[in-house]
Amino acid sequence: MKVTVVGAGAVGATCADNIARKQLCSELVILDIKEGVAEGKAMDLMQTSQIEGFDTKIVGSTNDYSKTAGSDVCVVTSGLPRKPGMTREELIGINAGIVKTVTQNLLQHSPNTILIIISNPMDTMTYLTLKSSGLPKNRVIGMGGALDSARFRYYLSQALGCSSNDLQASVIGGHGDTTMIPLTRLATYMGMPVSNFADADTLKKVASDTMVGGATLTGLLGTSAWYAPGAAGAFLVESILRDEKRVVPCCVSLDGEYGQKDICLGVPVVIGRNGWEKIIDYKLNEEEQATFNKSADAVRNMNNVLSTLSL
Repeated sequence: MKVTVVGAGAVGATCADNIARKQLCSELVILDIKEGVAEGKAMDLMQTSQIEGFDTKIVGSTNDYSKTAGSDVCVVTSGLPRKPGMTREELIGINAGIVKTVTQNLLQHSPNTILIIISNPMDTMTYLTLKSSGLPKNRVIGMGGALDSARFRYYLSQALGCSSNDLQASVIGGHGDTTMIPLTRLATYMGMPVSNFADADTLKKVASDTMVGGATLTGLLGTSAWYAPGAAGAFLVESILRDEKRVVPCCVSLDGEYGQKDICLGVPVVIGRNGWEKIIDYKLNEEEQATFNKSADAVRNMNNVLSTLSL
């Protein structure tokens, strides 16, 4: 198996590190536009192989897409990271051209690859990738829901004083501070509703903290987070290459599911060797569906910006 990670910044390098440690592929390519960075990080990671006990071959490349040929999965992290005070919407004009060019170059050498999009604004970049690439919809996956759900579990674990590994909790909708939907009603702790262990105000705060989880870290770090986003990207790579059939909230193309069409939005999907293989219906209640519809409207407004760009 072969995997490519485009973008050797903090998120891309962390994603690559996780992929290598888990030995998810025999060859891992890291590509970046900045001279020497991908090669340096690949070498640095290779020098951990004896310490960490993996045998994955890691190759770095400065913009030479021929080295990515034959990749089974490509993870796209390239683009400008979010700065403090910057919205994901403001990134559209900058990152849209980058993501489209990267996608075209990858598909030239790996026409059968599955694309995982991490670049922000992720919902819009996933939609752009699907529309501009002509790929079957199951082979284009936005990572956001996997990350947001992990953050939801973190905040729940802090509130309940338990391990996040004992929680089941999902975030659907857009990957944005005002568009994501932590599904508190469906969250469980060891099979029991979390409402059995925390009052309504506590759970409301957990949901609120989850929604601004990315912005909170951006404010603290001065740039976007990288450990959890990188790990979430690698988690999807693992689910695909090992054909695990995991149910993971991801940004995918909707064609009537959850009442939406012509949009890429976060919903629970089965992830396996073919990419995303099935959308799971959570059977939202009236309030949740209304919130989901509002999230879709907000993402469509971001998507509409694409038509104003010269791409």
